[in-house]
This record gives sequence, structure tokens and C-alpha cells, in this order.
Amino acid sequence: MEQLISTKAEIHPDAKIGENVTIEAFAKIDKDVEIGDGTWIGANATIYPGARIGKESKVYPGAVISAEPQDLKFQGEYTTVEIGDRTTIREYVTINRGTSAKGVTRVGDDTLLMAYTHLGHDVEVGNHCVVSNSVQLAGEVVLEDWVVVGGMSAIHQFCRIGAHSMVSGMSGVLSDVAPFTKVFGLPVAYMGVNLVGLRRRGFTREQIDNIHEIYRAIYQQGRNVSQAIEYIQAYLDPSPEMGQIINFIKESKRGIVKSALGQTATVES
Repeated sequence: MEQLISTKAEIHPDAKIGENVTIEAFAKIDKDVEIGDGTWIGANATIYPGARIGKESKVYPGAVISAEPQDLKFQGEYTTVEIGDRTTIREYVTINRGTSAKGVTRVGDDTLLMAYTHLGHDVEVGNHCVVSNSVQLAGEVVLEDWVVVGGMSAIHQFCRIGAHSMVSGMSGVLSDVAPFTKVFGLPVAYMGVNLVGLRRRGFTREQIDNIHEIYRAIYQQGRNVSQAIEYIQAYLDPSPEMGQIINFIKESKRGIVKSALGQTATVES
């Protein structure tokens, strides 16, 4: 297939460009960059060394990918940014490459990063995520698959956002957000199960009811989280969703968010 590359684009001779790639005027593609087949790079996008961009993705004007991390501990070590297939990176998104902490900043497949979003060093964004305008992800944040983050939200360093959860716009996330939930506020609080999102993704009524029962035990029945986990494992029917929630909570290093009513939501040893 033919490459559609503007003569006004600046492309390093060592860059690896796939087939049927479009690169518009004044885009800059540096050395040690790989761009997969069918990807479109808009005018004035800047892609620095270490970028690996998959197939059929789109990078809009003004985006900056794989710039050095904004981390004072960074000492020039070799690190990368990896972006999956069919992912869209809108205007003026900035994605910093990794540091020695993880070595890579990663964005999955079929994900949308809207305008002015920032991904700090060593961030991991999963598949099918939507990160809305002006969201700021600090270093080493993890977004699991199917996460939606509303516009102008900020997520604190090291926080983890569980799969199929939703962070409402203009929120501040200081703790981990458990899977299948929706949160809102500054700092965010648990506002219920992400019912609309789960229905859109084909979860059955039985699955959703089971998820509701688990979070009632955690947030609405007066238990701390350790007690809630004991109750859930003893009295509720096992399911893949239950295992996913319990494993997430047990692995949480920052604790999960509190409820809107103020109950604590951290595991006690």
C-alpha cells in the first residue's frame, strides 16, 4: 500500500513507518519511532524517540507523544511509550514516556484520549477506555479496561481505576476506584454501581444484581471492608465479578474510595 506522507513533514530516516500511513504537513517523527499500518498522523503532531504506535490509530494536530517524563528522578534512561491499535489521540494530548519505575507508558487498543489530556510517566491505560477533555493522569496511574473518566478530572499518582468504572467529570481521585462503580467529587466518593455502562456492555441482570449485592455489603451495611469481604465470601454466591472485586480490594495500596455517606473503605489488617 502507498504511504501518504507530506513533503513538509519532518521524518527521521531511522523511523519505521508501516504501510498506508498518512503523515500530514509539519508533523515531526523522530528517530526510534515505529508507526503501524494504516495510522494517521495529523499536522503539527510531535512524536519523540521511543514511541511505538499500533495499527489504524489516529494522532491529531498538536499532540506530543513520548516526550521526556516530568519527573525529577529521571536520569535519561531508555524508556518507551506503547500505543495500541485503533486508538485515537486528540488535539494537544501529551503522553510522557516511562522512567526506571516501569520503563514504559502504555495505552491499549480501541481507546479514546480526548483533547488536552495528559498521561504522566509509566501510566497504564487499558483497552476500550474513554478519557475526556483535559483529564490529568499523574505518574504510574493505572486505568483498567473499559474505564470512562469525565472531563477536567485529575487522578493522583499511583491510583488504580478498576475495570468498567466511571469517574464523573471535574472529580479528584486520591484513592483506588473499585471495578464496576461510579464515583464523583473532590475527593471522589462512591456513588453506586456503573449501571448504564454495564448495561451497554452486555452485562446480564443477574450479573448486575450480584455486583449490587457486593457493594451493598461494602458500603451500605455498616461494615469495614475486611468485615465486608468476610461476609461476601461466606454468604454471597461466587462469581467472576466477585473474584475481580475482592482481588482488586486486597491488592489496593491506597485503599478504595469512601462512600458518599462517609464510611471508610480501606482494608484493615
